[in-house]
Amino acid sequence: MTKGNPLKLILSFSVPMLIGNIFQQVYNFVDAAIVGKFVGAESLAAVGSTGTIVGVMICLMMGLTSGAGIIIAQCFGSRNFDELRKTVTGLIYIVGILAVVTSVAGVVFSRPILSFLNTPDNVIDEAVAYINVIFAFTIGTAMYNALSAILRSLGDSRTPLYALILSSILNVIFDLLFVVVFKTGVVGAAVATVIAQIISAIYCIIHMIRHRRQLNLEGINFQTTKRAIKRIFQTGIPSALESCLISLGTMSVQRLVNSFGAMTMAGYTAAVKIDSIAIAPIVSVGSALSVFSGQNIGANQMDRIKKGMYQTLASLIGICIVIAAGIVLFRNQLLGLFLDKTQAAEAIAIGSKYLTIVCVAYIVAAVMRTYLNVLRGAGDVNTSAVAGILELIGRIIFAYILVRPLGSTGIWIATPLAWAMGASVPVIRYYSGKWINKKLV
Repeated sequence: MTKGNPLKLILSFSVPMLIGNIFQQVYNFVDAAIVGKFVGAESLAAVGSTGTIVGVMICLMMGLTSGAGIIIAQCFGSRNFDELRKTVTGLIYIVGILAVVTSVAGVVFSRPILSFLNTPDNVIDEAVAYINVIFAFTIGTAMYNALSAILRSLGDSRTPLYALILSSILNVIFDLLFVVVFKTGVVGAAVATVIAQIISAIYCIIHMIRHRRQLNLEGINFQTTKRAIKRIFQTGIPSALESCLISLGTMSVQRLVNSFGAMTMAGYTAAVKIDSIAIAPIVSVGSALSVFSGQNIGANQMDRIKKGMYQTLASLIGICIVIAAGIVLFRNQLLGLFLDKTQAAEAIAIGSKYLTIVCVAYIVAAVMRTYLNVLRGAGDVNTSAVAGILELIGRIIFAYILVRPLGSTGIWIATPLAWAMGASVPVIRYYSGKWINKKLV
């Protein structure tokens, strides 16, 4: 990414990531659709009530691995392959240990957390059963995220995509088998998901072993250094903190949503699934921009980073306008993929209102992600944590203030307001110019 047209490189690199992100959403999308259609709205609410908890776990893994990915990208840009291999080894060890700890803690505390989130009595047992399976096999999610971050930082965004396509297809097959044929309910949906995640991790491992020379991983002896471990935590913790804070904000919102009952929970769950796919282009292009920024700051090409950022921002704004228009026009049809129009009309109406409010603010999210990923790729990772804290505060304050006069609509309005608060941090930081001196390698 250090030579050629910046926008063309960023967009072409982001396309496999975009498809991959969409396929990653398919895990939850298919679970929700099959559970909602074949088991019922209450079971869909049970799966949905676990989303924020699982989201915290995934954000922790993704934040930590993306932080390490910054170091790997900068090592690649500066051609420091020895340090690159030590960082890869250190990341694998850290993620393995973290997966074990997360599995144990998740299974032990799943019910207390769901109770704290006001999960209704008629939903909580299914929710606990579903999430315990997910937590018990955290290793699949953890290893896939680690390996995909390594591959993407080295310029390979295709292999993670192929892994997700394979696992997503298998996920659909296993979902239909366990839920529809064997009638195992939400537990079957969870089992299908974890099997598919483990397969995606195994696929990446096989690819990295077979192509270790091209990836500059040949000669890796699985020895790391305290310096490499320290830098992974220095870059990964702020990124993980930002992601977890956003998820904690979502969790606090989930608590309010649960207080409105199963129909609101079902409508919110379905709408969030659609929203997560709609926002995937912003996430994917932003992640590609982070790799672009990392490799170019490693090569000391600051003007190239700035050019790529402005080109990317203009493209994302146009993409967001098109996506928002499509959601507004077809929101009811999209929600109908999850919910029966005759039996869950109330839930569809609630989800429709959520989508209408949130999709209008996608441009704000695009601005935040563009500036934030440039700073993150450059090594200015603490800005991510500050932005996450501000977004968390905004989401909680606005949701709890607006819910009283506006009901659940006030919760939906809080999301774009929180995004705007979070976006102010990276924009101000970028134009201060201080991020230029944050190079890690």
